[in-house]
Amino acid sequence: MMQTTEIPPAHLAQRAGDTLYEIPSEARADMRVPARIYADPWLWEQISGDRSLEQLLNVATLPGVTGAVYAMPDVHEGYGFPVGGVAAFRITDGVISPGGVGYDINCGVRLLATGLSAQDLGRRLEPLVHELSRSIPSGTGRGGKLVLTDRELDRVFTEGCPYLVERGLATPEDPPHTESGGCLPGADPGKVSRRARDRGRSQLGSMGAGNHFVEVERVAEIFESEAATALGLEPDQVAVLIHTGSRGLGHQVCTDYVAEMDRAMADNGITLPDRQLACAPFDSDAGRDYFGAMCAAANFAWCNRQVITHRVREVCARVLAPDVAVRLVYDVAHNVAKVEEHGGIRVCVHRKGATRAFGPSHPETPQAYRGVGQPVFIPGSMGTGSHVLVGRDEALERSFGSACHGAGRRMSRGEARRTRPGAQVRRELQERGVVVRCPSMKELAEEAPYAYKDVDRVVDVVHRAGLARKVARMAPLGVVKG
Repeated sequence: MMQTTEIPPAHLAQRAGDTLYEIPSEARADMRVPARIYADPWLWEQISGDRSLEQLLNVATLPGVTGAVYAMPDVHEGYGFPVGGVAAFRITDGVISPGGVGYDINCGVRLLATGLSAQDLGRRLEPLVHELSRSIPSGTGRGGKLVLTDRELDRVFTEGCPYLVERGLATPEDPPHTESGGCLPGADPGKVSRRARDRGRSQLGSMGAGNHFVEVERVAEIFESEAATALGLEPDQVAVLIHTGSRGLGHQVCTDYVAEMDRAMADNGITLPDRQLACAPFDSDAGRDYFGAMCAAANFAWCNRQVITHRVREVCARVLAPDVAVRLVYDVAHNVAKVEEHGGIRVCVHRKGATRAFGPSHPETPQAYRGVGQPVFIPGSMGTGSHVLVGRDEALERSFGSACHGAGRRMSRGEARRTRPGAQVRRELQERGVVVRCPSMKELAEEAPYAYKDVDRVVDVVHRAGLARKVARMAPLGVVKG
């Protein structure tokens, strides 16, 4: 690992501010840019306990990396890149890396706001959660009601959510309230393998497993009334948070191109401190092929969350009231690589377990949220609640316009399972008044609240660092887990 010292990465860090640590580029002979980590002292101790800092320094060695590499306060060890890592690479001489996006391409979070209060919900909460669990398939390999032909898949890949308006699965108001309008323009269906197509063909409208969920929440606290009003949020309002991604299709795209990148690196003379960082020049055949397939998978993921939105609306109409309003507040991705302009140059920004946090004046902030900022969602773990924030203009210089995507794991899945069985986790959540539906006690144990960092601390760091402003805190009422 070409280090200039045997000192662990955490000991090389300098306190650069109230919520910022920096490891200078001189810390390792192969680093091209510094590494910056947003954290408070308590979170810093959590972050220092795994390989996430070492992985962040490895990212700082990649060709064409610019500015600095960043770790959000929820950062933890991942495949190659740490989860919660942000890095930008020049289009002209930089790389693109599947490990910098992740296996679940465009995993993301979408918030729906209803026209009901928690008091209106009353005793219908349990039937609502039950019907959501019946209408939204969950679990590894599970598919939904839709089975797409190749032509229909191609339209999902290239048109994204606007195609679902035509299919009656989205309202005309939904795409404008989705990041990038629910469609990245660089998709190339021809670069998605047959195996990936077959894995995704029946999975639109399904949740998957792991930390994915559909959660019924209420607005428990408002921090900034003007921004909350702009987002259409008010105290005690019932909302639904959806967290899932591109399912087996995205996983297969990543699998396919990690192997392809291994071959491309030899052709391009790229050497790495970690093979999991497999990459290729953005402006190369392998780089363009992966980008085209990744954009297709990202559009598939937005469509997946959109079809789940349609199912939520159907369930709310059946269980609550035929005319109940279920409005999309916003949908934001957290595993994607996007071409953007920063500092006057075009770069490919990798956000792995990190979301965009564009401010009120950014041209890509939706028109409805100009003046307040793009919505940012930071879910906690089951039972702890979630937060709604809005991006700040200052984030462009501080993190390439990025914030974190959740609380971040502090325990491995195995450690969480050994701590308490799933049945006990379910009982504890029910004692807190949270209705839970999960097909697997093993998965429930892995996703227990204590397996994650303190989401309130994480959000506080994001707020104090000037990446995004706190708007509201959501409290869980019921959750459907994958």
